[in-house]
Amino acid sequence: METQYITTGDGCRIACRFDGPKDAPLLLLSNSLGTDSGMWEPQMAAWARAFRVLRYDQRGHGASDAPAGAYSMDRLGRDAVELLDALGIGRAHFCGLSLGGMVGQWLAVHAPERIDRLVLANTSAHMGPPSAWQGRIEGVLRDGMAPLAEASIARWFTPDFPALAPQAVEPIRAMLLATDPAGYAGCCAAIRDMDQRRTVALIDRPTLVIGGALDPATPPPHSEALAQGIEGAALLMLDAAHLSNVERPDAFARAVLDFLTT
Repeated sequence: METQYITTGDGCRIACRFDGPKDAPLLLLSNSLGTDSGMWEPQMAAWARAFRVLRYDQRGHGASDAPAGAYSMDRLGRDAVELLDALGIGRAHFCGLSLGGMVGQWLAVHAPERIDRLVLANTSAHMGPPSAWQGRIEGVLRDGMAPLAEASIARWFTPDFPALAPQAVEPIRAMLLATDPAGYAGCCAAIRDMDQRRTVALIDRPTLVIGGALDPATPPPHSEALAQGIEGAALLMLDAAHLSNVERPDAFARAVLDFLTT
């Protein structure tokens, strides 16, 4: 499928693409900080058989525009709503990882009528301290993405995985290096200023929380807190670090399929 573009109310162009049968239930995917919609490739073969899959690049990432300045979680959430509006989609299942999962939390609180079932992977309702995110913003605007890319690979995967599966890790490294520093910094500001710890209790969509037992970025207590804070949420911990969908692709794909189809 070819990349399509929609333009948000504030003039930001968002890139997206569809895969799967046109008459299948719709599944919206939202990427992590520093990647793009290609991060979901390990699941596409399985998911596109059962769903009409809509992937998009968060603002600041991939082929989407990267406006300068700080973004907010409200703005990132409204990007997803405006994407659905522009494409004439009323409701969809949602799966987001890390930053994408933060957007999913926002959607389920502020636009619950747009969400059927919700998958929140390797994410958190709050990631402090703000000073650390501010330092990351200043660093990426000063030094570019290369130092961050190496640090991210080290945190996103268990220590042996990059050497054992370079074919899985190298596309992620390429996404990091290709990310616009201004876009990365803008999304860092959204995470810096985010605190959804109280509002997640308002989520009433059927929810699956997926965590990584070896994730140093959003450690298991973050996943456990989300699952405990959302009434009726299920929790699955995978033997993986932060990008659990890349490190445990088949288990991740199967867990999401089972949750969305049973």
